[in-house]
Amino acid sequence: MMDPKLLDDLAKRVAGSLPGSIQLLQQDLQKNLRSALESGLSHLDLVTREEFDVQSAVLARTREKLERLEQQVAELEQARKKSGE
Repeated sequence: MMDPKLLDDLAKRVAGSLPGSIQLLQQDLQKNLRSALESGLSHLDLVTREEFDVQSAVLARTREKLERLEQQVAELEQARKKSGE
């Protein structure tokens, strides 16, 4: 989930960029913008940077293991061909 402070900051920036006449409603607008942002972002399949880094490390280890296994299979196939000759 996104950091609530980040959502507040984003809503504040959007509300602050509106024309002066609309800024009178700034607090209400910020609350509504934050709610809309939170709702919209909750529908996205987002992960934290930490979760991404953990999964990247798992994927790297899996790739290394797969490469080792592919090499072992190739070596076994070569040995089988030689012994079958």
